[in-house]
Amino acid sequence: MHEYYAYEGACLYPFGAGCRLPKEAVPVEHPFSPLVILFARGGRVGRGIFAIQSEAELFEPEVPSVLLQPVSMSQALPCLPEPVRAILQQEGACALNTAFSRCYAVLKRFLNPPKRPRIVLVGLGDVGGTVLIGLKLLGTELDSIGIFDPNEAQCARYEMELNQVLPPADIPLPPVYRCNESALFDCDALLFTASRGVPPLTEKTGDVRMVQFEANRAMLSHYAKKARDCGFSGLFAQISDPVDPLARAVFLDSNQDERGNFDRNGLLPEQVQGYGLGVMHARAQYYAKKAGLDADAIRAYGPHGTGLIVANAPGAEYDDALSKTLTEQAATANLRVRELGFKPYLAPGLSSACVSVLKTLRGEWHDGAVPMGGAYFGCRSRFTPNGPMLWREPILPALAARLDAAHSTLKEFLP
Repeated sequence: MHEYYAYEGACLYPFGAGCRLPKEAVPVEHPFSPLVILFARGGRVGRGIFAIQSEAELFEPEVPSVLLQPVSMSQALPCLPEPVRAILQQEGACALNTAFSRCYAVLKRFLNPPKRPRIVLVGLGDVGGTVLIGLKLLGTELDSIGIFDPNEAQCARYEMELNQVLPPADIPLPPVYRCNESALFDCDALLFTASRGVPPLTEKTGDVRMVQFEANRAMLSHYAKKARDCGFSGLFAQISDPVDPLARAVFLDSNQDERGNFDRNGLLPEQVQGYGLGVMHARAQYYAKKAGLDADAIRAYGPHGTGLIVANAPGAEYDDALSKTLTEQAATANLRVRELGFKPYLAPGLSSACVSVLKTLRGEWHDGAVPMGGAYFGCRSRFTPNGPMLWREPILPALAARLDAAHSTLKEFLP
């Protein structure tokens, strides 16, 4: 086998046994940038596509320590050829798991992201309607926004009213159109906000998000299989509650054949993101400002709801007691709104979904749940031409221990 191959303007480097090359790949003598390092790892846990800046990131365990700076590899035992290592150190690279049958279709999207993304929004309830209004006003770079809801009158109403909104500046707003169910995945990002079983305001249920899991998973499975059937290569933005377990369920269900066998013929894990952490970050900043704290230093990690972790700062300024107070305030902020007699959907719809999805499509840092060793774990990340990249920084051991515990709990929730 040759060492290097040209494909879609990128250089493929097969690393290890079992790597699958596309038939269009052409052998070349020397590596070049953009560089894609191929590997093949089966199972239900491994990552599919991700950006790396160092050789060590190819081998690190998929646990919250990936949010720290990677450990340097021993210079005495390099695993990659020197020309490959030189490109990696200078420009970074993409790591691509060829065990997923659609890995190259997803790679093409990262190498050539759409200039004007097309979005389809499923679900026009309280959250979906709020998300749609935000996208209409803030998503001026969008090509269009498709909407779908079983309530046809609701679709007609939103299509009519939002196409009558004037732009606040001399920049056209994206048109809203009614999308047929057969064309849902003819887009760059599908936003799923539909939900079942939301408890009434009078019902005392604790974390209302978890009450919705079984009903919402059954509904989501239908769409996960549709994504599989049509070969969807874009972003599946999972917004309905509970965000993090349902994001994992979308990935798993899209990769099951008719007999329930996991076959890696569906979505890559990084094609699915859970959008619930943005509002937790915003809520923590809200309470931090009230206490006179530095809101910009706030970090939010883990699930949207029970198990959330908020830190007043990630490094040396981390205060465990203060951080746990902020965590409790952010995690229960939705209950404070419900006590006033309202459903808490405005801030989630705008912070977690609208703003965070737009930042994702723009390649900006945002809060969201990403695949991490058998769970979808909330942290900062962004899309790059080399694939999804995690925000890495020094994290105090006391905080790192909290992240590990939350990650373990999430892994146990869904097989």
